[in-house]
Amino acid sequence: MIEIDAFLYDTIRPVTWHDNGLRLLDQRQLPEQEVYLYINSTQALHEAIKNMLVRGAPAIGIAAAYGAVLAAKEASADDSMPFTEGFHHRLELLASSRPTAVNLFNALKAAKQVSDPVNNLLSWANSWFEADIIANKKMSLQAAQYLKGQVNVLTHCNAGALATGGYGTALGVIKTGVQLGLIGQIYAGETRPWNQGARLTLWEFQQDNIPVSLVADSAAASLMNKGLIDWVIVGADSICMNGDIANKIGTYSLAVLAKHHGVKFMVVAPTTTFDLNAASADDIIVEQRSTDEILPTAYKQDSISALNPAFDLTPAELISVIVTEKGVIESPDASKIQALINQH
Repeated sequence: MIEIDAFLYDTIRPVTWHDNGLRLLDQRQLPEQEVYLYINSTQALHEAIKNMLVRGAPAIGIAAAYGAVLAAKEASADDSMPFTEGFHHRLELLASSRPTAVNLFNALKAAKQVSDPVNNLLSWANSWFEADIIANKKMSLQAAQYLKGQVNVLTHCNAGALATGGYGTALGVIKTGVQLGLIGQIYAGETRPWNQGARLTLWEFQQDNIPVSLVADSAAASLMNKGLIDWVIVGADSICMNGDIANKIGTYSLAVLAKHHGVKFMVVAPTTTFDLNAASADDIIVEQRSTDEILPTAYKQDSISALNPAFDLTPAELISVIVTEKGVIESPDASKIQALINQH
């Protein structure tokens, strides 16, 4: 592995613990304003996750880890029910905020296993946060070895520091590739309807003074047809045990296009994104968000409706490599995923 840890720096921290509560960068207001909100209750955190104030699977998992700290404090002060019942009730509230990003559920499940939660959960949550940043940097180093020469990359949604504890998954790989001189041109898709690419990915690259070109989501096929893309690099909100993934809506179409045009497709995500209960994409619940996010007000009548899935499902056979902090899986399948999971 390339030893360049001194290069792996970043300053964006979307989820941190301050003054007995969470400090969240309100990603709905970027890039116009950089606004931080303080969350001091599980109810407020539930709303923050649901309304995408904080988003990105690893960042949601970190928020949930710190949310467990809030849940324990609230449960210990609640005389209306036993501590364990109140604690688990509040964790269930957090779990109901969004259904697809498995890091949320993995963090809450792990929180239940912490002994003496009132006194020990904060230390555990800090470790969960720090482990995510370490994992991102490990992944970026491993993935960079697949970028040969001056490659052109396309990324979708935002899988950077804003979606994690820090540094990023897909964008972490791209940033490391830039620093090593391995990347020529970077393209970022808009990622409608929330425009995470146009708003957030561009903002991140701007913070690091990295040149990037925004493209309409519908331009991807044309770029690939012209030979302008070598790699599509994305994150994941859930990885199944056979290598299928759930990621932001539009990922599947990019994978199909990449396969057709001979473009390689990389998924970068920590092992906290593996869903041990999902044998394949058939087991993943895809979040359906409000039609208000995409349907113009003038058309909000009985005769006109809309569909607004937040994610889509990409089968393993369309994925060239899955990069995790434990290692890289080429041409992923169930046996390779299981072998990686079994590593200690």
